[in-house]
Amino acid sequence: MKRVITTTVLNQSGVLNRVTGLLMKRQFNIESISVGHTEQPGMSKMTFVVNVDNEAKLEQLLKQLQKQIDVIKVHDITDKAMVMRELAIVKVVSSPAVRNEIYTIVEPFRATVVDMSKNVTTFQVAGDPEKIEAFIDLMRPYGIKEITRTGVSAFVRETQKTHSEQLSIL
Repeated sequence: MKRVITTTVLNQSGVLNRVTGLLMKRQFNIESISVGHTEQPGMSKMTFVVNVDNEAKLEQLLKQLQKQIDVIKVHDITDKAMVMRELAIVKVVSSPAVRNEIYTIVEPFRATVVDMSKNVTTFQVAGDPEKIEAFIDLMRPYGIKEITRTGVSAFVRETQKTHSEQLSIL
């Protein structure tokens, strides 16, 4: 099962290496990773998407991460209401004959053109990973020359839905 894990860490040399090394030693595959500064000086936030086989391994991973000297906080936010975004830059073969057709397809994705040449258009698209995948799938028939993705950034929404049992009178 895929899990979204965020860690707040001290912004120091070698932190990323130590944290990813721990994941590698425990044989967790990192499907996505993003790291950036936070609102607090000297702090960074890492967001990982990892595949975890079961709850016991997940608990072990969270405890191991928390033990790292440069790690301040660790959270598994997978089951919480969250905002999750990723950025992709996609080079698509786009001869002048099919360019209007491609633009019609990319419009609902709010993708923007960031570069263009005679036969290639480069799009930037941001959104949740499923949106990025759908965009890429629609561009494949035209010919994708290159893709680069940032990795997922995520945080928990301020308002969480409460799950209350609803009684049925039927």
